[in-house]
Amino acid sequence: MNRTEKHMLDVLKRGRDQYGVVAVKAEFEAEGTRPDEFHRLLEIAQRADVKVALKIGGCEAVSDLLATKVYGIDYVIAPMVETRYALSKFIDAKNKTHGPNEERTEFLFNLETETTLQNLDEMLALAAGNLAGVVFGRVDFTLSRGLPRDAINEPEITEAVLRVARACRETGLELVVGGSVSVQAIPALRAFREVRLDRFETRKIIFDGSAATTRNLEAGIANAVDFELAWLKNKRDYYAKIAAEDQSRITMMESRMMAATPVAAMAN
Repeated sequence: MNRTEKHMLDVLKRGRDQYGVVAVKAEFEAEGTRPDEFHRLLEIAQRADVKVALKIGGCEAVSDLLATKVYGIDYVIAPMVETRYALSKFIDAKNKTHGPNEERTEFLFNLETETTLQNLDEMLALAAGNLAGVVFGRVDFTLSRGLPRDAINEPEITEAVLRVARACRETGLELVVGGSVSVQAIPALRAFREVRLDRFETRKIIFDGSAATTRNLEAGIANAVDFELAWLKNKRDYYAKIAAEDQSRITMMESRMMAATPVAAMAN
């Protein structure tokens, strides 16, 4: 574990002890987390004694689902599930890989488009008893309505999340809220918590829903940003080192090639 990773571990432990952090998150979908990166995140999470969430590549990403068993993932999220049929495919896939009575891992689907919201009632009826809950991705949902990203905390988006919160409360499903969770999102998070909010998440950090009502939430979000910045720097340095490890060999081979070129030309 290098210096940056030790810093990440300290930040994560502080988040766990002081700010209600319960898990870290990775994506095989849009973020495209690579296996070597993921192993580093897993080790840090295990040392900090927090859970791990993983967004898989799609509702039928069977290879990803099998990988979650190997990695021991706590929360599995399926992206872009917009219809009851797509949701049934996710349920079938997770039953195939984990069995219908899996207890260690929770399975949730991402609500991130207006289409999903329109199909919400029939989808939640199917999800109840088969899945743990819903993750509301506010950024993609906002964009799916044709609104700019910075409209994420506008009343109409907040009301859409509240509609889902009420539906989850009625069906006994968990609600997790993500999408540009920043200081500006605090009033909305507190409104969600009054109805139902089990967890909320930044790109890499997941908080317990109760953290939304604490006085130090702003400091908790800053702590999450610190972790994510360190994560990106560590990733950059790791791949920069890989990219540079053969540079001396490349330089030597290029020199040999240049030295051999006149000889080859004379022979011709």
